Amino acid sequence: MPRLNILSPFKALGPGLVVAAAGIGAGDVITATVTGAAFGTRLAWALLACVALKFVLNEGVARWQLATGSTIIEACAQRLPKWVNGYFFLYLLLWTFFVGGSLTNACGLAGHTLFPQWPVWVWGIAHSVAAAALVLVGRFAFFERVMKTLVGVMVLTVLVCAVLVKPNVAELLRHLAWPALPPDSGKSVLGIFGGIGGSMTMLCYGYWIRENAWSGAGCQRAVRADLLLAYVVTLVFALALTTVAAGCNAKITQGSGMALEVASRLDALLGPVGRWSFLIGFWCAVFSAMLAVWQGVPYFFADFMAQRSRTATAGNVDLKTTRAYRGYLLFLAGPPLVLLFAEKPVAMVILFTVIGAFFMPFLAALLLYLNNRRDWIGSLRNDATRNVALLVALALFGWIAITELVDVLSK
Repeated sequence: MPRLNILSPFKALGPGLVVAAAGIGAGDVITATVTGAAFGTRLAWALLACVALKFVLNEGVARWQLATGSTIIEACAQRLPKWVNGYFFLYLLLWTFFVGGSLTNACGLAGHTLFPQWPVWVWGIAHSVAAAALVLVGRFAFFERVMKTLVGVMVLTVLVCAVLVKPNVAELLRHLAWPALPPDSGKSVLGIFGGIGGSMTMLCYGYWIRENAWSGAGCQRAVRADLLLAYVVTLVFALALTTVAAGCNAKITQGSGMALEVASRLDALLGPVGRWSFLIGFWCAVFSAMLAVWQGVPYFFADFMAQRSRTATAGNVDLKTTRAYRGYLLFLAGPPLVLLFAEKPVAMVILFTVIGAFFMPFLAALLLYLNNRRDWIGSLRNDATRNVALLVALALFGWIAITELVDVLSK
């Protein structure tokens, strides 16, 4: 059982911080920045509610694995109808292609904002190759240290910017505690719930706690603390971004020059410290998300293949050493690069967010089904509070998915 150091909680952050990094990607940066510029901190309550629901979902994923020793993908293969497993597999292929395109575009954009001498597509390819190489040659402990460093720098730099713009802390706290819907803010609220905190990447947590040898009901408290601290980091980062955008005192245009636009406003307000702090934080956010996805998502495909050939039960095979894992990593890092040449980096990020929205209601329904079976999960089954939270998540994320689909079709 992992031991938590109460005096130094952030040192105890394990794979939860990595899954938080996977969920703090370009979509989060765009959503929080545009929301902050348009509405200030008045939608802070939505950030808090979104993070709380994502925590409930991720904790449910972890609790299933602690109780059964099997991942969610193993559960789909062994305990659900074959058509559900087939749907999940096809969705994975589609989602992977667009998440790869989204992250390479985002990293290309981040690299270009720091060093504009090279175009977006060159930076996108360079980041994808570097991330794949690090995953292939590095052990999980090294990967985890790199992720903690990137997330630490990301949060620190954006917090510096947020503090320097001198926000009204009392007003921020009031907006956190008291929900309000400013005029024309409905779409932004849906964007917050659909984009902040990740989607399918939450399933990576099961593989990462397996890497840390966290298993059994005895690890439940440690896992909850790990996830709680990680989602606090997610909330702090999103609130800091919102505060920074609000402090710019101008409307931010959602486009490929958005990061540079925010940086230039901060340069005018705070000088070079503000500009470079924001740009470095932006780069850390998108590259850490890429690293987390490149390392975590190939587990899904390798797990599917292992279940199909019945070579893995309850983690008795190191999926990271399989050909399926390595092959899918190359697929993730390679073919989606063609989307770099669409020359619409922000559109790729938004399209990925739309596709990711359809996974959340599926996960909520799945956890309602799996985690209420005492014969499967025993004493770790859902209580009434968790069931209510999952029903809220199912209804909310289902509505968001339908709304996103209707919006895309109408255009």
